[in-house]
Amino acid sequence: MSRPARAKNKTAATWLALLGGQLGLHRFYLYGLTDVWAWLHPILAALGWWGVERVRFYGQDDHLAWVLIPLLGFTIAATALTAIYYGLMAPEKWNARHNRATPPAAADTSNWLTVGAVVIALLIGTVALMSSIVFSFQRYFEYQIEEARKISQ
Repeated sequence: MSRPARAKNKTAATWLALLGGQLGLHRFYLYGLTDVWAWLHPILAALGWWGVERVRFYGQDDHLAWVLIPLLGFTIAATALTAIYYGLMAPEKWNARHNRATPPAAADTSNWLTVGAVVIALLIGTVALMSSIVFSFQRYFEYQIEEARKISQ
């Protein structure tokens, strides 16, 4: 005898994507422990944090850190975008996708906690994405200037 599936709460999934997105908690909540994408989130985030540690240890001239740090920023931005997507999804679409076995009376509706998560996700995602882009371009152009100076001498 199988247990009936529990209804997946949209607000909980939104907050999990926002706060635990780097660990893939929202994917584990929605799809279970067998979800490959859920296991990929912490790997990408760990590589990004490794880049931050490389900058702290080797300084800003570490070329591998130039690649790894934006990976962290893009991971944070992607999970913030996921939180926005979950938070703004229509209840009918949410239930059709994640609560098929649940009766329509238990339909998940958005509340102010969902709206708050979407607003915070907009702030965090924007900062993470813009910081990653700026860091990448700054390091790239500094590297180009250094190489041009080497050639000119």
